[in-house]
Amino acid sequence: MIEARHLRVLRAVSATGSFSAAGRELGCTQPAVSQQMKALEASVGTPLLIRSGREMRLTQAGEALVRHAAGILAGLTAAEEEVAAIAGLRAGRVRLVSFPSGSSTLVPTALAALRAAHPGTRVSLEEAEPPQSVELLRAGDCDVALAFRYEGAAGAPEGEWDDLVVRPLLTDRLVALVPERHRLARAESVAIGELAREPWIAGCPRCRGQLVEVCEGAGFTPRIDFATDDYPAVVGLVGAGLGVAVLPQLAIESVRPRGARTVTLEPAVRREIVALTLPDLAQVPAVAATLDQLALAAGQK
Repeated sequence: MIEARHLRVLRAVSATGSFSAAGRELGCTQPAVSQQMKALEASVGTPLLIRSGREMRLTQAGEALVRHAAGILAGLTAAEEEVAAIAGLRAGRVRLVSFPSGSSTLVPTALAALRAAHPGTRVSLEEAEPPQSVELLRAGDCDVALAFRYEGAAGAPEGEWDDLVVRPLLTDRLVALVPERHRLARAESVAIGELAREPWIAGCPRCRGQLVEVCEGAGFTPRIDFATDDYPAVVGLVGAGLGVAVLPQLAIESVRPRGARTVTLEPAVRREIVALTLPDLAQVPAVAATLDQLALAAGQK
């Protein structure tokens, strides 16, 4: 196996004409140069140098190896510099996937801080709800996934994230959203059972499943008239008086609820918001920095 250090010594011998001169150029002894050249010749299985008087002369094989050594060593140097830049956060890329309410609240703050601290790190953003976002992470299609799960949700796979690095970010409470002229619009709090006879606007599939589970726990099945993954659309439908909804507080922060009012939901229903990555990716400096900034952004909520 040809080693880069042996190629560097061979080039020095070729340029200076002797082991002793090469040693002076490289900062090592003449015996050390001789030993490395013997190791290189053993690796390639043929002589590379012959002594001509007081000078060392390259064989045909030695000339070929020196000719290729320049490109090999230049490529290796470039690779070392690129890796050092990534390790030092002067460069790097992170592929982030987030659910919509996270994209509009946590992500902008986190990425602005990351860019200010490490301008060479590039972050791309795509949107997907869990569990799709988690599947993208496991498939290698992203580096960090912002995800959530509901506390005590029935049917949630046990240990669903056990193979991942989980960075807890915040606990997000759900609130009821009703038209501003609704009979409960100015109530301090509302039990979900009080909305049993209302038409409902439901959100993403996971949120929809959680809504049905909570309502059935209160003794009724919600009549879902509209379903949309778009939170502004949910707010707009409620504001138009077409129904009621239950939304995460984080989603309300990014939408101006015109024509609608939020009411505290009792008993509390919460979801845990986390950032996920793979164990090996957690050691990558740019990924670790992104996780840190997401945690800091969540701490400001």
